[in-house]
Amino acid sequence: MRIVIVGASRFGVATAEQLIETGHQVVLVDTDRDKLDQVAEDLDCGMLQGDGSLPTVQREAFGDHADALILLTNTDDVNIMAAVVGRSVGFARVVPQIVRSELVSVCEELGLEDLVTPHQTLARSLLRMLEDHSDAALELRFRNGLTVRGYTIGDQLAGTRIGALDLPDRCRVMGVADDYEERLGDADTVLEQGNRLILVAEDDVIDEVDAIFEAEGSPDRPDGREIQENLEQ
Repeated sequence: MRIVIVGASRFGVATAEQLIETGHQVVLVDTDRDKLDQVAEDLDCGMLQGDGSLPTVQREAFGDHADALILLTNTDDVNIMAAVVGRSVGFARVVPQIVRSELVSVCEELGLEDLVTPHQTLARSLLRMLEDHSDAALELRFRNGLTVRGYTIGDQLAGTRIGALDLPDRCRVMGVADDYEERLGDADTVLEQGNRLILVAEDDVIDEVDAIFEAEGSPDRPDGREIQENLEQ
């Protein structure tokens, strides 16, 4: 297949690598020429500088034929706009990445059925692994740079909203689990004693995250260590 990827983000580059390794033709589009020049050293694919949400740029990337358009910029709005444009250009499939869950319904109203929702997918995989105690349940892998932690909520943080935890900017709550269910968490989710809170953070802020939960005791190390070992495999 011939696939156009808009966005030379980490996710975009990793996706391009996987597609190239499995024999697909890839065209990578990004507005940043320096970024394209940098990744060109490692990627054997077409490179196109330009705004991937514009019809002229997409038509150039489409060429005589392309099977799919994957939108992996770091901005949901750009991905949605580019997906709509991609359908008018003639891409058989358009696949935007959507991080903000409230925009998923907007995509559905626009008829964008193929979505990449990385936070929700990761949260489901992590929580399934914790609940099933299964190494195989986690299919996603990180390179060095991110740490996943599981924290058990004690009485001091019970009743606290996730949004009131004052987490660092480079940290995200992936989900909340208890003995009966697992679910995605948002700023208004109230933590209960015994909940397991799953977070992902960049390595250089993980000490700040740990400090928030110091009063509760150390991080839920059996879960946290199990996750980290799987991520590094």
